[in-house]
Amino acid sequence: MRTAPVCIECGTRSNPCRCRVVGPTLGFLAFAVSAVIEWPVGAVVYVFKHMKGRRIMAHPATVVYPKVANSIPI
Repeated sequence: MRTAPVCIECGTRSNPCRCRVVGPTLGFLAFAVSAVIEWPVGAVVYVFKHMKGRRIMAHPATVVYPKVANSIPI
């Protein structure tokens, strides 16, 4: 039996129980989906333009995950 990945972030002050489960979990899933698409593209671009390829490959971790995880306070 497989289980879905669950991310828990405790110690935040964004909600009364001070733990977040939904935001980080959906952030991780969005990160994984965007990484599957963007990392191969970034690797091809990296061959020709190093900095642009690095930015493309870093996009899931620096933009996608934080935006999704921080948009849901629980």
